[in-house]
Amino acid sequence: MISQAQFQKEIDLIITNAVREDVGDGDHSSLSCIPSAAKGKAKLLVKDKGVIAGVEFAKQVFAYVDENMTVETLIEDGSSVNYGDIVFYVEGASQSILKAERLVLNAMQRMSAIATKTKTFVDLLEGTGTKILDTRKTTPGIRALEKWAVKIGGGENHRFALYDMIMLKDNHIDFAGGITKAINKTKTYLKETNRDLKIIVEARSLKEIEEILESDGIYRILIDNFNYEDTRNAVELIGDKCLTESSGGINEKTVRKYAECGVDFISSGALTHSVYNMDLSLKAV
Repeated sequence: MISQAQFQKEIDLIITNAVREDVGDGDHSSLSCIPSAAKGKAKLLVKDKGVIAGVEFAKQVFAYVDENMTVETLIEDGSSVNYGDIVFYVEGASQSILKAERLVLNAMQRMSAIATKTKTFVDLLEGTGTKILDTRKTTPGIRALEKWAVKIGGGENHRFALYDMIMLKDNHIDFAGGITKAINKTKTYLKETNRDLKIIVEARSLKEIEEILESDGIYRILIDNFNYEDTRNAVELIGDKCLTESSGGINEKTVRKYAECGVDFISSGALTHSVYNMDLSLKAV
């Protein structure tokens, strides 16, 4: 993953662009009927059940829109919530609260859904030693929010993007002319460009795993679309030579069985691409 400083820059960009997109040259609905000096207070109301996420992001949004707004937090990120819970109160200029409202809700509803789904996978893996990973199957433009939500739900982040880790998948291997050629070319590239990036290589069969293991310096082998028996055999074959990761259509019904095969990680795009937003509202009080 990228550094915390880089991650914060991504969050800052998301806020700046989202406010630009939503507000444009002004929130004319509020400007037309609410005095600029009017003060107000609102509560973030939960109308669902799950894991809340995005509280800290909401604080950053409020501060960006109007640094004079104050937030009283009642429930922290990562906490379980139920219908009727109040997560926080925000107080300040009424126009500012309304300007920030939709961005806060859009982000928190999606982040909470992702955190809730992630927590489901984390609970299913309890006691196995296997960790759940996200992927790059995220919503364009808000990847940082979705990966933040995975962490809040107890999961782990995979690489952030194409630039912070090498991942040689099937198409890379085929275009490069085979596994060994792809690995050797990658190592040469890293040396010539003076980059220190971890290398993950995808395997589609036990034979391909054997070939990958002929090269040193591999951080992790991605055991892709294997059945349980072949996954167990792959883990035994790899041993302690490098880390292992299973992927490929793994869901809530199968994740525990794959973990019991002994893999270090399981990656799931469903954490971010197959969720239903948590129902939240920001209500004036």
